[in-house]
Amino acid sequence: MAEKKRILLQGNEACAEGALYAGCRFFAGYPITPSTEVAEALSVKLPKAGGKFIQMEDEIASISAIIGASLAGVKSMTATSGPGFSLKQEGIGFACLAEVPCVIVNVMRGGPSTGYPTGPGQADVMQARWGTHGDHPVIALTPAYVQEILFETVRAFNLAEKYRTPVMILYDEIVGHMREPIVLPEPGEIEVVDRVKPTCPPEEYFPYDERYEIAPLAAYGEGYRFHVTGLNHRQDGFPTNDPATIQEGIKRIIRKIENNRDDIMKNEEFHLDDAEICILAYGSTARSGREAVKIAREKGIKVGLLRPLTLWPFPEDTIREVSKRARVVVVPEMNLGQIVYEVERCADCEVVGIHRVDGEPITPAQIIEVMERYK
Repeated sequence: MAEKKRILLQGNEACAEGALYAGCRFFAGYPITPSTEVAEALSVKLPKAGGKFIQMEDEIASISAIIGASLAGVKSMTATSGPGFSLKQEGIGFACLAEVPCVIVNVMRGGPSTGYPTGPGQADVMQARWGTHGDHPVIALTPAYVQEILFETVRAFNLAEKYRTPVMILYDEIVGHMREPIVLPEPGEIEVVDRVKPTCPPEEYFPYDERYEIAPLAAYGEGYRFHVTGLNHRQDGFPTNDPATIQEGIKRIIRKIENNRDDIMKNEEFHLDDAEICILAYGSTARSGREAVKIAREKGIKVGLLRPLTLWPFPEDTIREVSKRARVVVVPEMNLGQIVYEVERCADCEVVGIHRVDGEPITPAQIIEVMERYK
């Protein structure tokens, strides 16, 4: 069999390719560094694939547009960075409660405010979990390699469609602008999931049918008339003030994610079998973590890497298990301390953070310097 052709792509371009492969046919966004290349690529390729691209007036309009497109039956996505991600939060909350599948890409940079537009950061990871108000479900994926961005973008759409929920993809400026040789998958090579549609007559359809944990979702224009609101609602979609209905509705949208952790969770483990020191890192920082493991192993230090590709839901069970064998968990991240506190909550051993917010990446040497204290 002939070797597949490899092409040189930027991370943001790979994200666009993954979206197209997954069946995305609508993109709405507003240009913002360092995510703009996602929009640029899709502005050219979406119309050729029979899709629609629209540059909106701002990020609030962008999230609203993709929610509307999804309700019309089209897989939809937007891409942004920190300031735009902040503006999208109310719309993300609406999509959570209204159970509208869509994908939000956040190519993270330095902050707060306008911050450092051309430098990397990882300080939006807690915003991804708690940025919108109220109790709500969250799925957030954190690819670290250009090829992986393509695969994880497809997986983001699959999870959004399967669980009727917004899904976030978090990677930073480094991998977003990095170019690596990748292989574009052939049609049918990767599973593509589509939402479940109703088979009942329109007069019997409920958009939040209580018989289902995840109800089938009709598309506007297909003959099913139904109500969608950001208010707590009954199974017919209309608002309710009934405490029991409200309580069960909120618990259900969280339960549909928590009860399916095994399907949603994805981690990479590298040399963890005998590791006395565990590095937990995500995104581009995990690339430095992996190199640090290789260097430390050559020195005889028993180090391993745990890399969450699904950051939310948080891999707490895996961390508990790994921390029972390790003496310390080292958490490098380009912020002043966010995921490190989640690790502390779960771990049964000492946890040490390595933090940097100056727009420069955390290097393998920085990680090894900390590990030397625990060898």
